[in-house]
Amino acid sequence: MTTIAVVGAGAGLGQATARRFGHEGFSVALVSRAQENVDRLAGELTREGITARGYAADVRDRATLADVLGRAAADLGPVEVLQYSPVPRQEFLRSVLDTTVDELAAATEFSILGVATAVAQVLPGMRERGRGTVLLVNGSSAVTPNGKVAGTSTAFAGESAYGAMLHDALAPEGVHVAQLVIPGAIGGGDPLYAPDALADRLWTIHRGRGVYRTTVGEVIV
Repeated sequence: MTTIAVVGAGAGLGQATARRFGHEGFSVALVSRAQENVDRLAGELTREGITARGYAADVRDRATLADVLGRAAADLGPVEVLQYSPVPRQEFLRSVLDTTVDELAAATEFSILGVATAVAQVLPGMRERGRGTVLLVNGSSAVTPNGKVAGTSTAFAGESAYGAMLHDALAPEGVHVAQLVIPGAIGGGDPLYAPDALADRLWTIHRGRGVYRTTVGEVIV
């Protein structure tokens, strides 16, 4: 059995994606800072007949993040799909004039170095098998700078560029790197932004293996 690893798993989109892929036959590794959180989510999936397990890691702790992804592959099967979607922290959401150098550095660790660490852990296996998917989930500031959320906007732009370069480099090897941009509030009442709808979108992106960037509200090509 192959595995989807959801980095930044929570009760909304992370759990919905885990459930969607789990019902398609994937085992599920749920990663977040709190072991209690991912144990609870894994328990819910297990009761639905999905093989799931939780792992605690802060995405800014690169050694621990790499370790838990390695343990997940050993416990559950090789990671064929990696979703990176941790929720940005409040200190990354300040205006550009109020954002400090340290906060920019932390946002970079969170959204760029965290992604790079996770990819470095799972990519060798994907390349060896000749298949795999990396799913990056971002808000609209990844493509349109927003001075009201300067840390996230700056770091998301870097994550977006890194993902685009990986997409171009890895597509010939059968590894698909894709970004889903969500320009609205998840679970805010619009059915397009319901967690289950977004999870379906991510499944379609994984299966379709098309363009790098998809924005909710646009048609997948």
